[in-house]
Amino acid sequence: MSSTVIIAITLAAAGAVAAWWWLTQRGLRATPPLLKPGSPLPDFRAIDEQGDPVRSVELHGSPTVLLFVRGNWCPFCSRQVSNLTQHYRDIIDLGAKLILITPKPLETTRRVADFFKVEFDFWLDDELAVTQQLGLLQKGGVPGDYDKEYGKDTVWPTAMVVDTAGIIRYTELSKHISDRPDPETLLGEVRKALKT
Repeated sequence: MSSTVIIAITLAAAGAVAAWWWLTQRGLRATPPLLKPGSPLPDFRAIDEQGDPVRSVELHGSPTVLLFVRGNWCPFCSRQVSNLTQHYRDIIDLGAKLILITPKPLETTRRVADFFKVEFDFWLDDELAVTQQLGLLQKGGVPGDYDKEYGKDTVWPTAMVVDTAGIIRYTELSKHISDRPDPETLLGEVRKALKT
């Protein structure tokens, strides 16, 4: 076997390993310690759709589904909202709140929910302060020309279910930027949270 063939095989093998890593490992993130199930939901502040300050401690008393979404510019986040509309009523009928926390802007994200005729609550994390506090910052996560309007950094897509006492019962960070938790899983986790 010639050295050229050996080099070609070696490069092909290295390429295959790199492709495997890219597809299976890139973007994998551990759950931040603050957000592990069994931990109290950290106290954080955001802004609601009316521009009023809100705090996470105000969620005590009812189970809550918190979704950290990048915004309507992200097709995966838009699909997540669309998929969630099929189970929105089931979640709300259990007495749970459904809150989407987004970096910006609320107006365009609200249009997505209005289009699907659902009453999600939106909280704004305009300066990514909550995102940083909770360990969910994705540096350089806004692709292409979107960064001109939305900035370079964004939130890592994350779903949480919090029980009535403010204890995190479920946390799922997207493994890759394109995956999101199944809405039926979130519904099941709300049901479990009501039994705790």
